[in-house]
Amino acid sequence: MIKNFRLLGFLAVAALILTASTTMGKEVALDMDVVKAEIQAMEDAYAAGEKAKDADAIADYYGENAISYGQNNQPIKGKKAIRANMADRLAKDTTGTYNLYKVVDIFAAGDGVIEIGSWTELDAAGSEVDNGNYMSYFEKQNGQYKCVRDMSTAATLLKSAMRVAPVVDESEM
Repeated sequence: MIKNFRLLGFLAVAALILTASTTMGKEVALDMDVVKAEIQAMEDAYAAGEKAKDADAIADYYGENAISYGQNNQPIKGKKAIRANMADRLAKDTTGTYNLYKVVDIFAAGDGVIEIGSWTELDAAGSEVDNGNYMSYFEKQNGQYKCVRDMSTAATLLKSAMRVAPVVDESEM
């Protein structure tokens, strides 16, 4: 009888371990179209915030510990600092230009999403002034994606700060 209880106890523990190990590693499959639409909506809200010169609307895009890497600038660390930087930039802006952002590609797993996107700067008449690309990393925070890292580049060269190295053809070496 004791032998049967030990065997039954062993089988119960083994079944519990097997059940737990097969369900713990499973992640819920993400619907990438839904994720892409959610991130695009965030980009659209960011662009609307820029156009309205609303630093709070722009800051809503970011998580509390976000770091933003802008071109030719030191990284801006923290949502409050990003908001202050945006407010200052928007207050000084007299160009009347605005940006559009487009999600190009999304990579997602678990609570993290990497977005690769493109941006276009337009003047008040809707003509393109500049364009470039960006990458953003999002994490789910309280059920919503928030950007925790972003970086952007312009497609045009900076006239005074950039030197282009000559192209070297390896076959000529």
